[in-house]
Amino acid sequence: MATLLAHIRVKNGCEAEFEAIAADLYRDTLANDTGVLRYEYWRGADAGTYYSLLAFDDFNAFLRHQVSEHHESAGPRIGAVCEQVELEWIDPIPESSPLPQTHMQGLAAGADAKTALYHEVFAAKIQDWWPR
Repeated sequence: MATLLAHIRVKNGCEAEFEAIAADLYRDTLANDTGVLRYEYWRGADAGTYYSLLAFDDFNAFLRHQVSEHHESAGPRIGAVCEQVELEWIDPIPESSPLPQTHMQGLAAGADAKTALYHEVFAAKIQDWWPR
């Protein structure tokens, strides 16, 4: 399983455009991607701050999402309206979340070059202090 929290800062005045992109990604992800457990966007307390909670059956399902047509085509649009996007790998507490633990997986056999690159760039960071 792979769970992450995206910390997003949107450029001033671009909030409506970002929310439209998020709505498109939400709809397309749930309609087209397999292995998605959670895919949600949230407004933060401070103006222009947003969060996205993403959880997948496994790391390879996350990679399939990252290289999907709808996600790749949204990339330039996101880049145009966001100041910063930081991905934080998180680990659910078993007694407090229905999601399984976050694990990193090896690259799937036959993966294309983009998937191999994303496997390296977005590698799940499992913290030493998380119980295993």
